[in-house]
Amino acid sequence: MEPTVRAILDLPIFREAGVRVAAGERNLHRSVRWVHAGEIPDIYRFLSGGEMLLTAGLGIGRDEREQRDYVRRIATAGAAVLVVELAGRAFGAMPPAVAEEAERHGLPLIGLRDEIPFAEVSALVHEMLVGMRLQELSAEEAVSEAFMNLLLDGADHLSLTTELAHRVGHPVVLEDMAHQVLAYAGPTMESDRVVADWNTHSRVLHGTPPGGPAPGGTPPAGAPPAGGEPVDCTRRPVVLRGERWGWLHVLHGRDVLAAPSLYALERTAAAVAITLLGERASGARAAQRQGALVNRLMLGDLSGEDFVAKALRLGRDLRGRTLVVTVVDRNGADGPFGEQELDAALRGAGFPTVVADLGDHALAVVGLPAAAAEQRVVDVLSGHRVRAGLSRAVDPPLLHTAVRQARSASAAAGRGEAPRVRRFDDLGVLRLLTVLAEGPELAGYVEDELGPLLRHDAGSSNRLLPTLRAYLDCDGNKSRAAEALYVQRRTLYYRLDRLSALLGVSLDEPEVRQRLLLAVRGLDLLRRPNAPA
Repeated sequence: MEPTVRAILDLPIFREAGVRVAAGERNLHRSVRWVHAGEIPDIYRFLSGGEMLLTAGLGIGRDEREQRDYVRRIATAGAAVLVVELAGRAFGAMPPAVAEEAERHGLPLIGLRDEIPFAEVSALVHEMLVGMRLQELSAEEAVSEAFMNLLLDGADHLSLTTELAHRVGHPVVLEDMAHQVLAYAGPTMESDRVVADWNTHSRVLHGTPPGGPAPGGTPPAGAPPAGGEPVDCTRRPVVLRGERWGWLHVLHGRDVLAAPSLYALERTAAAVAITLLGERASGARAAQRQGALVNRLMLGDLSGEDFVAKALRLGRDLRGRTLVVTVVDRNGADGPFGEQELDAALRGAGFPTVVADLGDHALAVVGLPAAAAEQRVVDVLSGHRVRAGLSRAVDPPLLHTAVRQARSASAAAGRGEAPRVRRFDDLGVLRLLTVLAEGPELAGYVEDELGPLLRHDAGSSNRLLPTLRAYLDCDGNKSRAAEALYVQRRTLYYRLDRLSALLGVSLDEPEVRQRLLLAVRGLDLLRRPNAPA
């Protein structure tokens, strides 16, 4: 970090000498890295850039051509500012040609009413430079120590981005090379808007080629007029094993990042790379964070709105979307299908998702880009041949209700049938049965209605429950039931008589069939793999 021209001119020694800005006022923010004094015409040969050049004007020249050449060469050499004494040794007023040429090149030109001791100015400015550099080194040392301690404490990329946001005072976003937000810390209203349309920021604004967009193209809002980096964001690559893994962005808006903040950004990028070397452990921690978030939601510790806000910190942006919850049986038809597979399937289809492990099941809270997207979720799950339940699409305040609906639908989908996705709205009377299945009431009802039949089938090779199921599914139509069972009607009549005798009821009565149908459906729910004891 170096002092600016404006800061140096604010020193008492300059104020007392009567400072007047003659040209280049727009560039008083330039940094000064050294002070040089000289009175020879070719002083520009001894400049390397960033100097404050002090002169009494003896080498500037007397005619307009010499004066313009002098200023042009000083500006081309990269001087930060030209300070000219106007006490009468060479000039009593700033020559117009000098001021015009300095303004044309954007070179700050300062006139001093009185003489000043150049050696004292050099000492004061150099003391400022050394002091600021010491402060900078102290700040860098503090940053290094802080991030080293975080690494030693096992911090992950979320903790590191949060620490960076705290140190720079601006929002921070970590993305991978697929432009997916993995962490977001220090949010503001403005940065929330940027993250909500992250593809535009990451792919378009940072992707603008040097010189601007292609001929005929329209530069996007916020794009730099030339060059590929937005002026309101500074980023550094996260390099893992020699390859770029992602980017770390600081969204600083109109502010300029000071040197300590740039150093902190670079240190964070390196620290994130170190944490990612243990990729499996990092992935496990990320899954634990999502699981903990879902558990807090299910326990009632978080409202739906709080859940959405905290999900954003994990890089899962559910804001401004309707939400559905799905609960999926881990035992898919094509092999295990846990939270990792569920997350990959839904995110691969473009859905922001928070997933959690529920033991025999995996749960996902899914953000829908549009109302019709609910069917796309069904299609994704069906394509993986899993048993799953899907809630209604809800707004965040009703997220707790959606979790309960998805679990009920999943319980109905857990029957011993082919894998399918059950919607909560399609459950009908099963919605009541799934609730009853959580307590002893349903088991008691099933035992009361089907107990003798279940005891018979447990001790006989000629089970009668399949016959009862087919008869009830055909709504008491004996011809259709015989066809479904591939038996003769006479065989069916015999079995129905046996069932009537065992159960002590007449199967011809609609009310009896309705009772038994509920009992059979309840039995299916109780026999699902994750049924309560």
